[in-house]
Amino acid sequence: MRAVGMILAGGNSYRMKELSNKRAIAAMPIAGSFRSIDFALSSMSNSRIQKVAVLTQYNSRSLNEHLSSSKWWDFGRKQGGLYVFPPTVTVDNNFWYRGTADALYQNLDFLKNCHEPYVVIASGDGVYKLDYNKVLEYHIAKKADITIVCKQLPPEEDVTRFGVLKMNEDCRIEQFEEKPMTADANTISCGIYVIRRRQLIELIEKSAEEGRYDFVRDVLIRYKGVKRIYGYKIDSYWNNIASVESYYRTNMDFLKPEVRNYFFRTYPEVHSKVADLPPTKYNPGSEVKNSLVSAGSIINGYVENSLIFKNVFVGENCVIKNSIVLNDVYLGDNVHLENCIVESRDTIRANTYYNGDDGIKIVIESDERYVL
Repeated sequence: MRAVGMILAGGNSYRMKELSNKRAIAAMPIAGSFRSIDFALSSMSNSRIQKVAVLTQYNSRSLNEHLSSSKWWDFGRKQGGLYVFPPTVTVDNNFWYRGTADALYQNLDFLKNCHEPYVVIASGDGVYKLDYNKVLEYHIAKKADITIVCKQLPPEEDVTRFGVLKMNEDCRIEQFEEKPMTADANTISCGIYVIRRRQLIELIEKSAEEGRYDFVRDVLIRYKGVKRIYGYKIDSYWNNIASVESYYRTNMDFLKPEVRNYFFRTYPEVHSKVADLPPTKYNPGSEVKNSLVSAGSIINGYVENSLIFKNVFVGENCVIKNSIVLNDVYLGDNVHLENCIVESRDTIRANTYYNGDDGIKIVIESDERYVL
């Protein structure tokens, strides 16, 4: 593909509450065995994009470890490959990334040294599959300056946490508002953009000269009446996980057969770093209904409508309903969880009860596994 990929994976969101205390949002575990960034990386790999840069910043250790080998996404190659760019102190600059446009500006040398004529920019917190070749073909056919991938959400969906846009009959964007207080439209930006590489360099350099650091507000919205900015609508599965509610709902969607078939059994595949773990063990007395249980887990209790991530121990007489248990959690005997998200590497003591009666409850306990 005639494009280079840029994945913006350095941000944080207060809507994630305690879940982002340990890791970047792009490193959030999804569907038992994946990370959020896997979906953008897999889409780029499956679209034959051979050179991808990931811009990291906030709580990046877990994300950097996940990206330590590029072979999982087939980026282990002599030409191109996977690059990870955290903020770097230089003679000319000692700032952290002050925004998405500033993150691109601090890595302009990478873009200037590329030879691909186009750039695909994607956020690392989306769960989807997309052929970027089709977006690029659309971009060229429309003779667009910038193409924004967008999706129409159901009327009951809260769109105020997204960029909301309106298009004319030719799909040219006429209105674009980022995270509005109220919205009279339900078409939102998916955080995926296609733009000509030289034009991107020009726009980012101009924004930096003017002290503007946000790509959406200071490039897309500011130039919507000057540049030819078009929307590319998708009708396939897409979700953003940048809030506790959306993270919970996205994971729960994988309990639906149609969503599992779309991601796990339909080409192209979603790739991730593989952990060397034994198969799940279901001991006598255990019972599992409509749940995803990942490798390395040992189940002794009752699990229903839940996701059990890797290397989780579920003690005897435990009851887990409508919950998400992240990696490396130990659940003592007689633990009851309902409508909860259990943070990774937690130890939940025996005879403990948690229930998210008025919403999703985030459970965080200390790792004192042998304390009475």
